[in-house]
Amino acid sequence: MIYLHSGEFLENNIGDLLISSEHVAHVQIGNSLEHALLLLTKSGYSAIPVLDPQYKLQGLVSTPIIMDAILGIERIEFEKLEKKRVEEVMNINIPRLKVDSPAKQFIGLLVDHPFLCIENKDGFFEGILTRRSVLSQLSSQLNNLRKNKNN
Repeated sequence: MIYLHSGEFLENNIGDLLISSEHVAHVQIGNSLEHALLLLTKSGYSAIPVLDPQYKLQGLVSTPIIMDAILGIERIEFEKLEKKRVEEVMNINIPRLKVDSPAKQFIGLLVDHPFLCIENKDGFFEGILTRRSVLSQLSSQLNNLRKNKNN
């Protein structure tokens, strides 16, 4: 069992671990599924945020969602890629956190999600919090505890 005696990890806030919106691949409502699929494929991400023109978070779109939308009974209907829009298929039931959300809240959500979308108090997209960034911070703090224990 790991104990973080200092409680330092739980004092982290999202702002310390956030990947800023400027560095996050995203699509906008109105973009075609073709555009979204190209962006997902080029970036290598499993899902990306969908934003409105004011940069407010609307949902997520992923390759499986897109593929499901173009899957016909007998074939993949590729022609639908340019006709359908992201907002027609995106997942709107996603966890959303505020920039000042406590660690206890985001840790539980990251168990089931590789990343979480972060908004400010007005609903504007601020960036993402990844499972990787949280685990990296935890690993760093565990190594510091181990070093301090050995000294």
